Amino acid sequence: MTTVIIAVVATLVITALITWVLASNYHKKVADGKIGSAEERARKIIDEALKTAEDTKREKLLEVKEESLKTRNDLEKEVKDRRNEMQRAERRIQQKEENVEKRSEAIERREQSLSAREENLNKKTEEVAKLNEQRLQELEKISGLTSEQAKEYLLKIVEDDVKHESAIMIKNMEAEAKEEADKRAKEIVVGAIQRCAADHVSETTISVVQLPNDEMKGRIIGREGRNIRTLETMTGVDLIIDDTPEAVVISGFDPIRREVARIALEKLIVDGRIHPARIEEMVEKAQKEVAAKIKEEGENAAIEAGVHGLHPEVIKILGRMMFRTSYGQNCLKHSVEVAQLCGLMASELGLDVRVAKRAGLLHDIGKAVDHELEGSHIQLGVDICRKYKESQVVINAVEAHHGDVEPQSLIAVLVQAADTISSARPGARRETLETYTSRLKELEDITNSFKGVDHSFAIQAGREVRVMVVPEQVTDEDMVIMARDIAKKIEDEMEYPGQIKVNIIRESRATDYAK
Repeated sequence: MTTVIIAVVATLVITALITWVLASNYHKKVADGKIGSAEERARKIIDEALKTAEDTKREKLLEVKEESLKTRNDLEKEVKDRRNEMQRAERRIQQKEENVEKRSEAIERREQSLSAREENLNKKTEEVAKLNEQRLQELEKISGLTSEQAKEYLLKIVEDDVKHESAIMIKNMEAEAKEEADKRAKEIVVGAIQRCAADHVSETTISVVQLPNDEMKGRIIGREGRNIRTLETMTGVDLIIDDTPEAVVISGFDPIRREVARIALEKLIVDGRIHPARIEEMVEKAQKEVAAKIKEEGENAAIEAGVHGLHPEVIKILGRMMFRTSYGQNCLKHSVEVAQLCGLMASELGLDVRVAKRAGLLHDIGKAVDHELEGSHIQLGVDICRKYKESQVVINAVEAHHGDVEPQSLIAVLVQAADTISSARPGARRETLETYTSRLKELEDITNSFKGVDHSFAIQAGREVRVMVVPEQVTDEDMVIMARDIAKKIEDEMEYPGQIKVNIIRESRATDYAK
């Protein structure tokens, strides 16, 4: 049994070994077959790759050859084009050189011709000079005048002709300029005047206070005059108590003090208690009331003129002008009127309306303090404007509105025009008889100072001067120039409102008698 088992086991072992050997040989044969087929495929792939590479190489070589051939052809074509262009440029240069040579030859021929002409001209000039000298000698013999005398005579004739022509030219130019300028200026000024309606206030140096009865005069005077002395001392004015029934006159050159005195006196009359202590109290109240009124008037003027942003102190100074007059014209109303006129004319001319109104309102601000400080109202106004940081345009307008300095802007010129319009309109200002006659005499003296003037007359309240000239000394052409010179001298030496017409009259008469 054991032997059988051993035999079976041995048989199984031997069988397994034989099977393993057979399987190994089989797998080896299969593997060798696969390796052989793989090597054969690899050889085929390599052969195909080499064949493809050769084909690609040949294609690339062909492409390179074609590209190089194309490039060569392009280069040859470009070289050929450039060669042709150079040949054309050479031909053009050669043509230009030929043209330059031809021009040079022509210029040489022209220079030779000009030289010949110049020689001929010099010869002719010498001949003309000799002939002219001979002609002058003959003329001197015939006329009996030397060349210098003849020259003076000719210059006199030429001078007269030039004077005649210049007078005609001046007259024509002035007529054209005046026609155009007057038309435009009248449109602007008349439009401004029509649109500006300002009230006119006229004041004097006295104020009158009405009394309820004549007994009040005694109470105002007080015992031994203590009441009237206190009132005059506190206000700085003079009280005139005369035979005028039921009235007291307050006299003084300072209008603000007069106003304080008037208000204080009216309050005392209403109160009825008139004694020094009460007078002091009422004067203080009147001063505060006048100060408030000054500020209110300044603000109202600024609003009426359309000017904003003024310094509070400038407004107060403006308000003081309510109590200041110039030739009977209220200065504050005049300034408001000038501001409105400036604004209207500035809008017509396309200028800054706000600056124009501001300059017009402040142009006479110096008059508010000219009775307290030294200096002209122009200089005082400039100082006030500089102190309160007004613009240079406004300062120049204030400084130039009476022609003391040259205007630096059109707004300054507008202020001059508006100031003249406001002050020169009929009824705006009053002149004393002495000032009026003095101005007329000065006007006649200026016109009489010119050579050839026989006599002159100032007419139409000094708005026109008629000048009678000696006809033997002044020609018609001289009249035009003389009228201009007289007008210029009047502008330089006189101060006057509006404009003055210079009218020159030349009259020739021939008289004879039949016997």
